Amino acid sequence: MSIIEACARSGAVTLSLMVALILLRDGRRMAIARYAGLFTLGGAAVLVAYASPFVIDRALWLAPIRLLAFGNPALFWVVASALFDDDFVVSWPQGAVWIALVGLGFWAVYGPAGLRSFLPVNGLSLGCVLLALSRGLVGRAEDLVEARRRFRLIFVASVAIFTGGVITSVILLRGGDGYPALGLAEGVGSLALDFTFAVALLSLTPGALFEAPSPALAGPARPAAREKPGTDAAPDDPREVGLLTALRRELEENRAYREDALSIAALAGRLGVPEYRLRRLINQRLGHRNFSAFLNGYRLDEAAAALADPSQAPVPILTIGLDAGFQSVTSFNRAFKARTGLTPSAYRERHLPAADR
Repeated sequence: MSIIEACARSGAVTLSLMVALILLRDGRRMAIARYAGLFTLGGAAVLVAYASPFVIDRALWLAPIRLLAFGNPALFWVVASALFDDDFVVSWPQGAVWIALVGLGFWAVYGPAGLRSFLPVNGLSLGCVLLALSRGLVGRAEDLVEARRRFRLIFVASVAIFTGGVITSVILLRGGDGYPALGLAEGVGSLALDFTFAVALLSLTPGALFEAPSPALAGPARPAAREKPGTDAAPDDPREVGLLTALRRELEENRAYREDALSIAALAGRLGVPEYRLRRLINQRLGHRNFSAFLNGYRLDEAAAALADPSQAPVPILTIGLDAGFQSVTSFNRAFKARTGLTPSAYRERHLPAADR
């Protein structure tokens, strides 16, 4: 390992540890900060564990570092998911992938000679990077938080492409032995990314990067768009007041939310305004962070009213969900239970007399 690579890796490790401490400090209040802090800590471990003098070193003092390093691609997948999905919770597949990565990594170092290989670890790691990249790209059109929309492309894409490029190169070069330029590129690239992220993070107030939506505005119970112009939530600009009125009319009177493929671009076209203005209105004035969740508030209101209506007792629950704009019974059941704590059938049983049912 060259002096330049050693200095680059050391600098990147130092910056990673500093960023991890800041994120874990904020993680006392926000889960996403905890995930990001653990991922950044794992990034420091990766720089140590995969340095050429230690890659195949079987010393036991490296085991705790490798525990963090080998599972870090799965943490990257978790971080990307949590950052772009306000309702994200860690699932068992992500935990299973983390365990698999750690197990395969330890086998590659401490397993029997002749049977050890980093290829399964690298292949599974590349899969995690691709999944993380997809989470950054899929759903960007529905994202109403403009800063997060930019962050999707700037941070996740850059880290995913860099990490994916390194892993792919290692796979193609069969471990990278005999290619010192690969280790140098990894060290310098990590230092550059860590420095950029550290500067951006230190320029923010604590918690600003992962600020949670305001419960008063973005609560799941009712669509905030039903606020009338002139309340505290309504904008003062007459143009914005007019846009808010037009939006309410399109959704409450014309029931545009019933169209399962309705996009924010299509809705902006109907209202005759640029898409960015509609995004800003729904996010900053009405407190919603995701367009689909915003529409689902109206859909769930209609479905709940239909399920509690004796005149609609003969109508199948699936029909009610699809008529309200949901694309499938699965998405309807999941959203309805998240809102009410009950399945649609249990909600109907609770709100309709037995004779009507």
